[in-house]
Amino acid sequence: MVGAAVCIVAAVYLLYAHRRFSPAGGNLQARIRDLVFAHLPWDGKGQLLDIGCGNGALAIEAARRYPKAQVTGIDCWGGKWEYSMERCRSNARLAAVADRTTFRKASAVCLPFPEEAFDAVVSNLVFHEVQETRDKRAVVREALRVVKKGGVFAFQDLFLWRSLYGEPGALAASVRSWGIDEVSLIDTNQELLVPRALRLPFMLGNTELLFGRK
Repeated sequence: MVGAAVCIVAAVYLLYAHRRFSPAGGNLQARIRDLVFAHLPWDGKGQLLDIGCGNGALAIEAARRYPKAQVTGIDCWGGKWEYSMERCRSNARLAAVADRTTFRKASAVCLPFPEEAFDAVVSNLVFHEVQETRDKRAVVREALRVVKKGGVFAFQDLFLWRSLYGEPGALAASVRSWGIDEVSLIDTNQELLVPRALRLPFMLGNTELLFGRK
């Protein structure tokens, strides 16, 4: 009986979470994505990189928002995800931005680009999924490597997860020590007024946005 009750509670919670993330129930998924762009101080001219592009949603939205930009999305795809490079390309064609978007298979810990290749670099809830390194700060550092001097970045991830990123607040100090001029961290939950029920550690409880200028 206890097991059945737990299953029912879990099912109800997942239905609630799914609705809050969907357009019909608050569109939290889109709001989380849009928070990245809201803290990207960029004029939209030049090259933008999306790290861990999945099905291309963030990269395609970037191409829509910045009509003068060339957008590149990278991902390793495969594994447990149903996304693919072809899915990204198809979605870009449907959004009429295929001429300004490029998708490549690559690892976030070893980006196939020279230093300072991009005017803007973004990523949304991806870094903690990177399997090639236990210390996810290495993923952040690699992402910042390809940002041009004077360029901007906005990364959203589970930055409050101590086993991945260390003590809260330490990440910003580390980023500054790497020679980044402007660094800020904000709590995604507070910024978006996320319902308390979704602030659990396995949902959005550890989520912050790291942004600034190199």
